[in-house]
Formats: sequence, C-alpha cells, structure tokens
Amino acid sequence: MTAHASSRFTRFAWAVLGYNILVILWGAFVRATGSGAGCGSHWPLCNGEVLPRAPEIGTIIEFTHRLTSGLALVAVLVMMVWAFRIYPKRHRVRRAAFWSLIIILIEALLGAGIVLLEYVEANQSWGRAAYLCAHLTNTLLLVSALALTAWFSQSAQNLRFWPLPRRFFAAFCVLLLACTTGAIAALGDTVFPAESLAQGIRAEFSSDSPALLRLRLLHPVVAIGAAIYLFSIGYLFRTAVAGRWVLALTVIQTIAGVVNVVLLAPVWMQLFHLFLAVLLWLALLRLSLQSSR
Repeated sequence: MTAHASSRFTRFAWAVLGYNILVILWGAFVRATGSGAGCGSHWPLCNGEVLPRAPEIGTIIEFTHRLTSGLALVAVLVMMVWAFRIYPKRHRVRRAAFWSLIIILIEALLGAGIVLLEYVEANQSWGRAAYLCAHLTNTLLLVSALALTAWFSQSAQNLRFWPLPRRFFAAFCVLLLACTTGAIAALGDTVFPAESLAQGIRAEFSSDSPALLRLRLLHPVVAIGAAIYLFSIGYLFRTAVAGRWVLALTVIQTIAGVVNVVLLAPVWMQLFHLFLAVLLWLALLRLSLQSSR
C-alpha cells in the first residue's frame, strides 16, 4: 500500500464521517418537525410508492432522510471494500471499517422499525422512548467506528482503543446517559411543546402530566452530573489537545442546554445541541485513544 493510497482513503473516511453526521442531524430534524410519518407506515417504499407523487412537506423531509441514509450506507460499504483492498488482514482499519458497516446496517433496521412500529408524530409510548435511546446509542457507536477508521488510517502511532481505562469507560457511560435522557427530553419537547418556561416547569412537576413529560426532568439532573465528571476528565488531561476540546465542548454544551430550555427547545437549537453532543463524544474518544497508549 502506498502512502498516497492511504492518504486518499483517510480523506474519504473523514468525508464519510462528516456526511453521516449530517444525516444524523437530518434524522433529528425529521423527529423535531413531526415528519416521521411523512411516508406513512411504509418502508422502504414511501406511501406505497418508490417516488412519492405530489408530496407534502412532511413527506419531502422524511423521503429526503431515507435517500441520504441510503447514500450513507453505500458510502460506508465503499469504505469497507476499499479498506479490505489496501490494508492487510487483521489490520485495525479493516476491523473499524467492518464494524462501521455492521453498525450502519443496524442503524437502517432501527430506522425502519421507527416507521413500521409507528413511533412517530404524537406517539408518547414507553416503547418509543426506549427505542429512541437504543437508536441514539447505536448512532454514537456508528460515529465512533467511522472516526476510528479515519484515525487508524492516518496515524502511524500505536493508538489503542481497547481496553479502556476505567475513568474513560465511566466518562463514556455518563455521557451516553446524558445523551439518552436528552433524547427523551427532546421527545417530550416535540410531543408536549410548552407555551412558556413557567408553564413547562409546572407541567413537569404536575402529578397529572403524562409520564413522558415528567421524565423530561431527568435530563438536566443527569446532564449536570455528566458535565462535572467530563470537565474533570478534560482538566486532568488539559495538556493534550483533545483534553482541551473536551473541556471547551463540555462548557459550551452546558450553556447550550440552558439556552435550549430557556428558548423552549426550538428545532434549530435541538439540532445544535445534538451536534455538540456528537463532537463531545468524538473529542472524548480521541482523548481516550491518546491516553490508552
């Protein structure tokens, strides 16, 4: 394998990661705008058709997500085939690319399940909340595998992901918990939009409110605890660039969370909040790689 081939693969791997992050954000836009039923309960067809005719805006949003998701799957497949062509057997780039494909296939099945189980629009079931948590967990695993593919292909250093030191394992756990409770809170914001901050807080503490709405209170408590722990990790490794990124993103994400609550979770802020969460996850992943050598 030539250095030029490796460099081209690395650029492609980073492009695939960036594209998948955009697809993830568009998926969140589908949920936040209540467009998940835009293609009805049909999958992979849209309202029983390959190409929807005279589509409404919700159908366009959902159908666009399906198309971009399909292209993401193709891109990951190309990346894996490319990795198997230019890297030797048992190479870590091969393994990371292989797991990227497996995880994105699971991602596609989870996306199909949301439609087929009708976990869309105003559905406020516990099943939908649990499903969203599983979907987000798989999403974070996907960006991890994609990022590892890119990092392993460009680094001559002996970066090692496993076994994780206990402090990093705990950091990933608390960040994942903050993200999943955030997904539940975002679902509550979508299904039960508040007219004012005071009205939203009263509804959360009311015993007559739906369980999903009262469960929204979990996120700020978990997020504060996660922020404290992640800040301590970033401060402990502040001499590393990735450590400083963890520090900065933890602070920015905490501020963004407060702004999101005050502004009553507008769609653009929900997307920005999710984007910061993905960046923070990747920064923590990079720091764990550098600190596990």
